Amino acid sequence: MNREGMTRRRMLGAALAVGAAVPLGAAHQAWAASTAPDPVPLTLPVPTGPYPVGTVPLHLVDASRPDPAAGPGRYRELMASVWYPARRTENLPRAPWMAEGALRAFLADVGFPLDPALGPLTAGHLGAPVRRTGHRLPVIVYAHGSGSHRSDHTIMVQELASHGYAVVTVDHTHDTFTEFPDGRVVIPDDVPMYPRDFAADLTFLLDCVESLAAGHNPDVDGKALPQGLLGALDPRCMGAFGWSKGGTATALTMLADRRVRAGLSIDGPMQPTITADLDRPFMMMTAVFTRAAMPDVEEFWTRLRGWRLDIQADGAIHNSYGDNATLIPQAGKILGMTEEQIQDWIGTLDPARSVRIQQAYPLAFFDLHLRHRRGHRLDGPSAAFPEVKFIP
Repeated sequence: MNREGMTRRRMLGAALAVGAAVPLGAAHQAWAASTAPDPVPLTLPVPTGPYPVGTVPLHLVDASRPDPAAGPGRYRELMASVWYPARRTENLPRAPWMAEGALRAFLADVGFPLDPALGPLTAGHLGAPVRRTGHRLPVIVYAHGSGSHRSDHTIMVQELASHGYAVVTVDHTHDTFTEFPDGRVVIPDDVPMYPRDFAADLTFLLDCVESLAAGHNPDVDGKALPQGLLGALDPRCMGAFGWSKGGTATALTMLADRRVRAGLSIDGPMQPTITADLDRPFMMMTAVFTRAAMPDVEEFWTRLRGWRLDIQADGAIHNSYGDNATLIPQAGKILGMTEEQIQDWIGTLDPARSVRIQQAYPLAFFDLHLRHRRGHRLDGPSAAFPEVKFIP
């Protein structure tokens, strides 16, 4: 496990395991010292869009890619989720943030014995019928960071779905905690997973989107799909985004596959160095892996030949974007963590402001470049978001 992956797993474990911004060995002491009442489940912010959100998991196998780590004769096996605007959601359960088996393995891995029932629920309703308006849904695929998981940026994902996008997320097997329908849980291991491997997973997701658009079910178990999902997605209108290594994978996917019309990197390190030109819209939300600090990021920036934008938020660090912006402070309240401890995890950017930035800027980017909806959010600094700086 590389250093980024291990650090990420510890941080995420602290968020869900109600750990603290202290070494894991001290987490039990922090829990014992807490004077908080019985802990309640963590929560995620409600998306702001006009539509309720539906979601469905998919079990996928890429028969074009053997997976020696899984055993002889095995192929790349993935779990994905499709998020989308729903027609109705009454009496349908909300999807958990992580599958129970994966969450249990997650908590065990970070060494904190918390009941997985404290994991948050999402705004996505399992199996809800798809909202159809006569137009197909623009699609965005998502890649997580090293040692993370496909639910890590649910704030962004469900926000986009609530505004009419279909978002397809994926667990990059061997680099995350993946639970399959038969109950198997595959944990991060020593199998090296590079940005190009993540990019290959995204390309396969694009193929699955085309299958769904053509009326075919890509789920290898023949899982029943939500009403209206087949034929609902638009394979001619697809974008991609990712965090950290997933941001690098987004760039690599665009370079290899012209089906992706617009890409967003959330603090991607752009390593190994990318030296090819990219002629389609690309936005970077940088924090630690900035152009000033990272020659690889600056080199990639110079290769962008189409529309481009680089924004940074004051006080943001590498872990400021994602669901931890809201989960870490909730864990801190339960444990009586200090403000300094919380900021060690998520930076000094106010958590509520981080959530609003995560909801506003990715939506504005994909609205502009996938839907051609011209707004003013990306024109430059604004009074509504004074902490967001536009880097020339």
